[in-house]
Order: sequence, then C-alpha cells, then structure tokens
Amino acid sequence: MCKGLAALPHTCLERAKEIKTKLGTLLQKPESAFDLIIPYPEKTEKPPKVPKPSTEEALQWKDSLEKLLQNSYGLSVFQSFLKSEFSEENIEFWMACEEYKKIKSPAKMATKAKKVYEEFIQTEAPREVNIDHFTKGVTMKNLVEPSPTSFELAQKKIFALMEKDSLPRFVRSEFYQELIK
Repeated sequence: MCKGLAALPHTCLERAKEIKTKLGTLLQKPESAFDLIIPYPEKTEKPPKVPKPSTEEALQWKDSLEKLLQNSYGLSVFQSFLKSEFSEENIEFWMACEEYKKIKSPAKMATKAKKVYEEFIQTEAPREVNIDHFTKGVTMKNLVEPSPTSFELAQKKIFALMEKDSLPRFVRSEFYQELIK
C-alpha cells in the first residue's frame, strides 16, 4: 500500500490530477440551465481545405480502405465520420503509427513509442484500441527496443478492424453518400 501521494508512480499522479480536474469541472455550479446542456452537433466540423475528390475516386473507397486513407480528403471525412460515432480512437491510433514510422532519431522514437503505448495500447489507456492479448504482448516486447516496426502488428489489426467494421458503416453514411452524388 502506498503511504501518501509521493509514493505513487508518476503516471498515477498525472491520472489522479486529471481526474480531479475533470471532477472539479463537473461539480461546479452551473450559471444557468443552459450550462447543463451538452451540445451534440448534427455534423462535425467540415474537412480542411483540400481538393474534393472526383466521384470516380470516391467510389473506389468503398472497396479499399487503403485508397481512402491515402487521400487527404478521404482521411479527413472518414475521421469526421468516426468522431460522429464516438469511435475515432482506431483512426487516431493508425495515424499515430504512420507518424511514428517516419521518425529517424532513436531518442525521439523511444519518446513517441511511449506516448503511443500510453495513449492507445496499455490497459485503461485514455483512447485504448481493441486489440487481442497476443497482439498487445507482441507490441510490448517490440517496445523494449523501439524500431519503425514496433507497432506494425497492432496497426495491421486495427486496419483490419476498420476495414471490416468502420468502412462498411462509412460507405452507408451520409458523409460518404454526399460525396458520390
């Protein structure tokens, strides 16, 4: 048992402070009844100013998540769709892995690997992705000596999950249907 906060690991202290801050915000007395209303936007913000794809190009996305993610407009619309479903952690993890693979400096790679692990992989992570125990174990072993392929298996599993689950829902969504009109 820990004796006092000083004995807690650094990450526990950070988590405790984060929870305290969130609780403090929630417990503040609202100025009016309008402060109690949680906004639920009909649509999330529009994608950034990148050229809209042709209908033919957008039609290719329904059969290829890879083509969708390679297109900056497609990636942005897909990300907006996932945010509207409150399930953006998978695409954010995939994007974090893509950024991670570009890092050349071993020191920066180790720092980013730790950040990605703590954000998406570790149990109870703030944006924990749904990967199996084996994949999580392989990823943890890979992080002993971080390399550009440390998250490769986990990223492939999440890609497959998005391809099987998120892409079909996206294709049926208003986000996609408006693009192919």
